[in-house]
This record gives sequence, structure tokens and C-alpha cells, in this order.
Amino acid sequence: MKNDLDQFVKAYEGDIQYDFDNLILLNWYPKRILNFVESSNSLLELGLGHGYSTNLFANYFRSHIVLDGSKAVIENFTQKYPNCKAKIIETYFEEFDTDERFDVIVMGFILEHVDDPLQIMRKYKKFLKPGGKLYIAVPNAESLNRRLGNLAGDLIDIKELSKHDFILGHQRYYSEKSLKEDIKLAGLKVCKMEGIFLKPLASSQIQSLQLKDKYIDALCKLGINYPELSCGLLAETIL
Repeated sequence: MKNDLDQFVKAYEGDIQYDFDNLILLNWYPKRILNFVESSNSLLELGLGHGYSTNLFANYFRSHIVLDGSKAVIENFTQKYPNCKAKIIETYFEEFDTDERFDVIVMGFILEHVDDPLQIMRKYKKFLKPGGKLYIAVPNAESLNRRLGNLAGDLIDIKELSKHDFILGHQRYYSEKSLKEDIKLAGLKVCKMEGIFLKPLASSQIQSLQLKDKYIDALCKLGINYPELSCGLLAETIL
């Protein structure tokens, strides 16, 4: 994705429509990943974004490298988390190279941003150690709330990108089927696929209900077994 990534920094400074969802999704999926991996191993993480996952992972992995192509996003992160131990490298995903191999690679909500997702998956699978795992999290076009919005007439095309998607630099949505297809085309195998946050209504509607945290947590737990209906998809893949 070779454009000026600094233009998207506003999306990571708070106070946009997706902040409610982001706070839930981006704090949930890294905890799920930590359930599946040996946390003392090495991690290569693509993208800083809001920094929730990076700040969490940094406390668990012996070696933790993070790649991001935006100087502004990196500066935003270091201001928020000045004591984070992760090593951050400013680079486009397409241009990064290393002789190091990693036990875990995480692509957390980045494939919807890049120009060529297959290129990224094919490139980074080469950086896995034997027996390593690559985790992918993406937004789901066929989530329950989007299906509902479509049937109600508020969302004409279920894969439609909103103005807020463009603010975030999104280029696409996925479905469970399309993600599995792309993973296979990239030469990877899906070991596990689960959902991230089963959201029955639009964010504004849920916020108006003022649900207690235990219900939001329950919706995240419920989504694990219903990836096809959840806001996000989390795939564990291997070579």
C-alpha cells in the first residue's frame, strides 16, 4: 500500500464512529491468540493501528517486532505507550525483509487496508519458523448487524464501504468464505476460524442500551462459535 499512510492517523486518535467497535474487537482478538500460542516465543506483528494489541503482546513475547508504514501512527503510539517494549520498524509491509524467522505472525485487521492481500500473505508466510502460526483478523461483511441493516434497507450492499471505512483506509470487507479462499490461494491452511464479537445491532443502537460490560463480554464469547455472523473473523493458519 504505497501512498501517504499518515493521512489515516486521525482514525487512530479517537472520536470516530468505529471507536466503540474498535475498543471491543482490538482488545478481544489478541487475548484469543494468547490462548493458542506459547507467549515466550517470537512475534512479528503487522500494523500498529490503535496500539491495543501491540501494548498487550509486548508483555508476553520474548521478541516482538512491529511493522508500520506511517511515521504519524508510530508517533501517536509512542506517545500513548511510552514504556512499550516492542521494537517498532517504520516500513511498508511490501518492502520489509529479514533473515529472522518467527514463531507467531499476526495480521490484525490489516488485510482490509492493503492493495494486494494475497501478496502480503504469500510474502510473510516465508518468515514463519517450522511449526509457526500466522493469525489473521479481518472485518466481516456478513455480520449479523450488517445483514439486519441490509434487510431493513439501511445498507444497500452488504459489502458496501462507508465514509468511515474510507477514513480508516479500508479497501474491502471479507466473508468467512472469501477469507478461507484467499488463505488457500496464499498457500496457507486454516486450522481454526472463529468470530470476534457477535453484534446484533448497529453500534449506536447498542450504545443506547447502555449494556453492562458482562453483556459485551458475553457477545464476544458467543461470537467464537459463529464466525459467519460476527463483526470480525479470526483465522489461525499454518504452512
